[in-house]
Amino acid sequence: MPLTLGLTGMDPATESALQTAFKVANAQLGGHWTLVPEQQAHFVVVDMDSMYGPMSWLRLHASGKAVVALTAAQRTQADYLLTHPFNADSLVRLLGEIAVQNGKSLPAAAPAPTAPAAVVEIPQQPSTDPTAALPDVVVELLQTDLAQAKAAVAQQAATSAVAPVAATPTAEVSTAPATPAPVAAAPAAATPVAPAPVAQAPAAPAPTPAPNAGAIAASSSAPSITLSGDGLLDWLMPGRLRGLLRVGSGEERILIDADHRKYHGPAALKPLSGLFDRGFAPAEFEILPAAQWDSAAAQLGAPMPLARLVWFGNLLAGRGRLAPGHDPHRRYRMTKWPQTEREYPKHFRIATVMMKAPATVAEIAEASGVTEAEVADFINANLATGFAEPEGDPTPVEPAKSGGLFGRLRGR
Repeated sequence: MPLTLGLTGMDPATESALQTAFKVANAQLGGHWTLVPEQQAHFVVVDMDSMYGPMSWLRLHASGKAVVALTAAQRTQADYLLTHPFNADSLVRLLGEIAVQNGKSLPAAAPAPTAPAAVVEIPQQPSTDPTAALPDVVVELLQTDLAQAKAAVAQQAATSAVAPVAATPTAEVSTAPATPAPVAAAPAAATPVAPAPVAQAPAAPAPTPAPNAGAIAASSSAPSITLSGDGLLDWLMPGRLRGLLRVGSGEERILIDADHRKYHGPAALKPLSGLFDRGFAPAEFEILPAAQWDSAAAQLGAPMPLARLVWFGNLLAGRGRLAPGHDPHRRYRMTKWPQTEREYPKHFRIATVMMKAPATVAEIAEASGVTEAEVADFINANLATGFAEPEGDPTPVEPAKSGGLFGRLRGR
């Protein structure tokens, strides 16, 4: 099959930058690729972070094209991922991988550029409804195809084995009540309050440990954990964990890079649900040396944003009800298109409804054809990660009519 590449769903600046990077990358790969119009291309790059990117992806997916998602997100539902910001080197890796998959032999050694290619920065695009221009019948057909594809991917991910990581001794717990952890500076001491089930993604000041709190430390320079709260969702709040940590066991084992808000673990989320059903003592967070971290992380695959676990924890926390402080009679809307998970195909329909206009839980459930419990869980997860927000005040209940002037007079 000829290797043809098209570009769509992006602004002129991004398209021009991609064309320039493509010329450099194609030359290094031996000229196997040809840049053609979108309609003639077998592989099409779509800017998923742009205004029309998601809608372009739906259209191309329905037509059978192989889609390359250009996005700043760590994951994508497209066939291939080109991380944004990009350069010629990242395009070489992507196009080279696709070429090898299609039976092309690449040059033994690609010539190195004299100077590193400049990273392309594209301004943030405004959010919009990615399916507003599509007829409802087309959206329904696409959702059916997507559900079947996602089910197959989820089944494959669930059966893949995760290589075990060698265990190391757990760091000792030091009880020094007068001295807080050296890397977790905070204001005057105060007793921490257990957080609500919804853990907000934006950074917050680290809570001050209670007077009797200890710290996990392998040495004087080792990262530390502030003692407060038991649930994993509580521990994932910004400022609670520091350093390179390992927690859980078996299929539920994950590595947490708390300082960079990343984690390593299974690609699927559902196998990790047990981590959110129990509490964790500080000693269960095992601190790993950098050398051991590199080996363990390589076995678990590429890093993923910690906000993904925050999203999943809040999806489970409400158990079919909105988190405390949120009224089901209030209207909610998506502030931007979320990164939906393959394991939850119904979320695509919920997000589509919420992108169109603010609505209550019952209205969203009726319009998307799912249960109110599924809508409430989805709203909880996206409120916590900044993809959704409440709109206005709850709808007031209309008082019974008094019957006009004579009715009011009779009531006196």
